[in-house]
Amino acid sequence: MLGLSEIAGRIVQSAIRTMSVECEKVGGVNLAQGVCDTEVPAVVRRGAEEAIEAGYNQYTRADGIARLREAISRKLLLQNGITADPETEVLVTSGVTGGFDSACRALLSPGDEVILFEPYYGYHYATLAGQYLKPLLVSLDPPDYPLVTDRLAAAITSKTRAIVVNTPANPSGKLFSKAELEAIAAIARHYELFIFTDEIYEHFVYDGREHISPGCLPGIAERTITISGFSKVFSITGWRVGFVQASARWTPSINYFHDLTYVCAPSVLQHGAAAGLEELPQSFYSDLIHEYQGKREMICSALRESGMEPSVPAGAYYVLADASVVPGASSAEKAMNLLNLTGVASVPGEAFFQGGRGEHLLRFCFAKTDRDLSDACDRLTRLRRANR
Repeated sequence: MLGLSEIAGRIVQSAIRTMSVECEKVGGVNLAQGVCDTEVPAVVRRGAEEAIEAGYNQYTRADGIARLREAISRKLLLQNGITADPETEVLVTSGVTGGFDSACRALLSPGDEVILFEPYYGYHYATLAGQYLKPLLVSLDPPDYPLVTDRLAAAITSKTRAIVVNTPANPSGKLFSKAELEAIAAIARHYELFIFTDEIYEHFVYDGREHISPGCLPGIAERTITISGFSKVFSITGWRVGFVQASARWTPSINYFHDLTYVCAPSVLQHGAAAGLEELPQSFYSDLIHEYQGKREMICSALRESGMEPSVPAGAYYVLADASVVPGASSAEKAMNLLNLTGVASVPGEAFFQGGRGEHLLRFCFAKTDRDLSDACDRLTRLRRANR
């Protein structure tokens, strides 16, 4: 009989996408999807434009253009403390999503278990489930989401093969400390586990904190798959240019699965990303932190004024807020009611938790232009007036 696959029948569209569509219907302000509306650096735009005119419009090597792989290798050394051979240990991918998907296909088998920290990013969970892998959830507690090492160790079974570390994390803004990462590394060594990282928000860290890449820690380079990209830092979420850094023992297989599914990241856009890495000064990154810390304060202040207490993020550009004041029996209902009351789209907390833990929460993205973010904040303050 005709029908969906076993997996397709159990997976639903991301709540992030759903709320973006609903927001468009009412002409609201979209704080749901992390589209990053801020301006693309001129050097990045110009790099892509020049590549088009120079004729770089065909397939690249499956692992990406040499110029970008070399720029990534330099970036990893200078910014992350990771030494990587650009010929054998760096792959250009179709965003972090493509890198994570390909690494899982290469290194994990159906039935394997993978640790996710909750709240988790829904695409991580769905990618694992879509490959017949089993996500194991280890809860982190608000408002600061500290790692509880005993919980992590207790979750591991004989079928566990990997730990996913998203730092800074979506949706919580959790920034794993060096001590926490060292604890994860020790457990990974003890149980012979891979560590898959998602570091796409590595440049969005606040209050003088420091992003630490797990892959720079001693003794775990062989088991760490470092994944990051340029969608957020260069405001090019639609370009789909990311990278994977891993041991030369693993990269050929990861590259094979990426080629099979994505062929290659867009050629001219790889040149644009390379131009950004080559030419943007260090001040670009420090200015970015200053700008986004101001946006964080703006949205957190508006949420408090509206009656929704935020968990102030240490990194990334999302805020989880207690939406108990918003009408609705579930977080999905609360998100729709908030959209109808204020015209501001958020993401239901249930998208990031299992077992009902997120039903009182909503997630807000503050990667918006100052004008749009200010408009959203003004709209959110209507909630308190509507509840009086």
